[in-house]
Amino acid sequence: MNCPFCFCNPSRLIVETNGARSLYDGFPLSSGHALVVPRQHVASLFELSEEVRAEIWSVVGQVRAILKEEFHPDGFNIGLNDGVAAGQTVGHAHVHIIPRFLGDIADPRGGIRWIIPGKAKYWE
Repeated sequence: MNCPFCFCNPSRLIVETNGARSLYDGFPLSSGHALVVPRQHVASLFELSEEVRAEIWSVVGQVRAILKEEFHPDGFNIGLNDGVAAGQTVGHAHVHIIPRFLGDIADPRGGIRWIIPGKAKYWE
């Protein structure tokens, strides 16, 4: 197995627990872009026990706090791509924590709705 999350550079690690670990994204969208991944190699978070999923979301909160302190973002996009049709390219489940900064794009309204551009501007 050649999984970039199972075998990552220790310098990328942020927080580690029994069931999850977080690391800086190898191809960041913004300063501090991080991932939370389960230690168990599964494609979907929904293949994990409720306890491990809860632990993952707890780590998401911890990492968000760390990134807020370190990078001082104005907001965050937090989410996951669950399945190939949703854009998942690495077959190991992971949650993205993407710090956002005022002015990083001209109009951030709609956030993750831009995955389907024709439906993003619901306010028009």
